[in-house]
Amino acid sequence: MHTSDFDYDLPKTLIAQMPLEPRDSSRLMIIDKRLQTTQDLHFYDIARFLQAGDLLVWNNTKVFKARLKGSLMLDENIVTPGSGIDATDKILNTNPVEIFLVKPMENNKVWKVLAKPGRKLRLGMKVVFAEDFSAEVMLKENDGTYLIQFAEDDMVVRAKANKYGEVPTPPYIASEDLSIKNKELSERYQTVYAKEEGSVAAPTAGFHFTPELIEDLKAKGVEFAEVTLHVGLGTFLPVKTDVIEDHPMHSEWVEITAKNADLINQAKQDGRRVVAVGTTTVRVLEGVVKKEGLLRPYAGDINIFIYPGFEFKIVDALITNFHLPKSTLLMLVSAFVDDRSFMLQCYQKAVEEKYRFFSFGDAMFIF
Repeated sequence: MHTSDFDYDLPKTLIAQMPLEPRDSSRLMIIDKRLQTTQDLHFYDIARFLQAGDLLVWNNTKVFKARLKGSLMLDENIVTPGSGIDATDKILNTNPVEIFLVKPMENNKVWKVLAKPGRKLRLGMKVVFAEDFSAEVMLKENDGTYLIQFAEDDMVVRAKANKYGEVPTPPYIASEDLSIKNKELSERYQTVYAKEEGSVAAPTAGFHFTPELIEDLKAKGVEFAEVTLHVGLGTFLPVKTDVIEDHPMHSEWVEITAKNADLINQAKQDGRRVVAVGTTTVRVLEGVVKKEGLLRPYAGDINIFIYPGFEFKIVDALITNFHLPKSTLLMLVSAFVDDRSFMLQCYQKAVEEKYRFFSFGDAMFIF
């Protein structure tokens, strides 16, 4: 299959810039993949399509303030013959740089990051974010990311990032008045059930849930389980290959506890529906089964690329937002519907009906 097979025309005016209030007032497209029918409702109507015994599984990851603004400094001690750095290139702390923390490496003081402008970073440079918060540039990776080393472990780095950093809003959110938006976005770029901190981007399908809606669903007999996937670099990288099978996927850290694995396995054994809230939840459930052979307690990296032809073992229904053209997420939902053409027809209808797209946009429920 070709990347161009998953393209569609999207007017920029339909890209949601701010979230709606209340959260469950967003629109909801109901998609019956067997009958290939759609309905246009609102998210607060979703209870009509869920029944007692359904098991909703969501990703409980929590976003931290991964976007850091710093200044570059060059240690004069590394300006030596053979270092590749000329003393005339000395960069003072008046040179700004933006660092986007992606994930800690095995040595939890070293982080994989994105840098803007990356051309300014060189081995041995010091990036200063605050008087008590800095890191040293270690290595440039082949994929354009950098490794930088902090003096503190990853828990302290996240705490300081939350103190000095900013919300990692998606690149398609307009920058105008972003400083005014930032406090509101800090609160809204998070699900109401987020608790395990570690993501650089939110699992946005969960944005539509309110505490009241969750209580209503519980009263109806809907059950809940949770998994963790810390969203990382793969979310931001476009598919650059013409043939989708050639696209390299980045691994993501996931966890499913024994308690939650038991809840999900029991639902499957009973013949009850497992409803995944978001594509990140799908990647945890199907990724663990693919790697381990069955759904079991697991903590570690998962690397899974789901596109048409994939055989789903766990997920029976899916709540998700509307995704970017030619993205791996659009490929995933197309695989779940098991009909790429029908999925693109649903997207075309969403454009015609002026649904709101992407992170702060509307949702679909596919069953």
